[in-house]
Amino acid sequence: MPNTSQAAERRRWLALYVLCMGVLMIVLDTTIVNVALPSIRADLGFNDASLSWVVNAYLLTFGGFLLLGGRLGDLFGHRRMFIAGIVLFTLTSLLCGLATTRAVLIAARGVQGLGGALVTAVALSLIMSLFTTPADRAGAMGVYGFVCASGGSVGVLLGGLLTRTLNWHWVFLVNLPIGVLVCALCLRLLARDTPERLPARLDILGAATVTAALMLAVYATVEASRIGWSAPLTLGRLAGAALLFAAFLVLEVRVRAPLIPLRLFRLRNLATANAVGILWAAAMFSWFFMSALYMQFVLGYDALRVGLAFLPANLIMAAFSLGLSARVVLRFGLRGPIVFGLMLAAAGLALFARTPVDGSFLGAVLPGMVLLGVGAGIGFNPVLLAAMSDVGEHESGLASGLVNTSFLLGGSLGLAILASVAAARSAALRDAAAALKAALAAGFGLAFFVGAAFALLAAALAALLISARGSAAAASA
Repeated sequence: MPNTSQAAERRRWLALYVLCMGVLMIVLDTTIVNVALPSIRADLGFNDASLSWVVNAYLLTFGGFLLLGGRLGDLFGHRRMFIAGIVLFTLTSLLCGLATTRAVLIAARGVQGLGGALVTAVALSLIMSLFTTPADRAGAMGVYGFVCASGGSVGVLLGGLLTRTLNWHWVFLVNLPIGVLVCALCLRLLARDTPERLPARLDILGAATVTAALMLAVYATVEASRIGWSAPLTLGRLAGAALLFAAFLVLEVRVRAPLIPLRLFRLRNLATANAVGILWAAAMFSWFFMSALYMQFVLGYDALRVGLAFLPANLIMAAFSLGLSARVVLRFGLRGPIVFGLMLAAAGLALFARTPVDGSFLGAVLPGMVLLGVGAGIGFNPVLLAAMSDVGEHESGLASGLVNTSFLLGGSLGLAILASVAAARSAALRDAAAALKAALAAGFGLAFFVGAAFALLAAALAALLISARGSAAAASA
């Protein structure tokens, strides 16, 4: 009997690592592709406007289908949707890697985003169903949180290596063996789940409305950095997304079986965790991209050196996420670690805001990296746990889709806002005859300062609104 129990325990943790391997493939995709964009442009003849669609086509479908993907997991089975997403993502990675025309690459990237949305939307639900006790969940979420938090910088390093040693096609083709392995192991390790009984009528109109609203909102934010936030086209797109969201809310109140039961937003921890997720993603995504640009264009690092510069933060997040974070949650609950982690992240961003033109790695980069690594390692997993703590298993896919959508929209919106802030500040200094590097450094510094303000606001929300009852429950177990 003990041997059977030990075998089941090993199988469960192996299933977690396989799920995280699938999620890592999705997380890597954005930054690994960004590093290869110059090579893709030269090989396929993209111009500046069309090249952005290699990224935007993926973001549109990924952001647009997260909520729908989570709900489909609840209705048809989380395991089934996860495997379907992995298969779709892997096949379209093959298409991207073999693409010889701009149209094929952009179309394949759009479908790839749909596969990524399905995987991301249900991964948390599968982890929550595998690990039911608070102690096990905290440890499992630590592994998941590390993958999400560090995958982007690993993508920069891997993208630089593949593009330099082979060619840009391999940033997509590298997904093939991983996808095949994940799919085969999921079929073997994950038990068949029992999906929710389908309602008499599916909320097709609600699904179409919210998906269109999310896609339009993502499109408006990614294009705003190119045409400006005050441009009539940007304002019109944002207004259209707002109208679609309003129409969706009206529909959800009236239909018998809504896609998203609005009562979920009355769940205190779920609503607060989503708001915190938006602000934290706005700060962290912006730090990741802005710090990479600062190191490249001001400090003169190449892509490989930028990837290596993120290693200290990754190692610190690994130490916390793969063990220490679980102990912190069990000792202090959810609210304290979230607040403390966000405050450390804000301090790290404030250190980055100095942005010296002639700064060294030890003086200008490492201190902020350390604080941001510790802050993310302590606070990221409790945010995810808070978002999932108030819902039953039959709605866990939807809750997972909601929190992932919040992180994506927060990241996209925050990056667009902070990129605009940095560009405006740099342009003003250039007009005043400042040197190029000094102007760029000042723009990045202001962006980091605004990101620190986002993190502090998220900390305040968590301190005021994360349920003490939920924190106590997590700690007492």
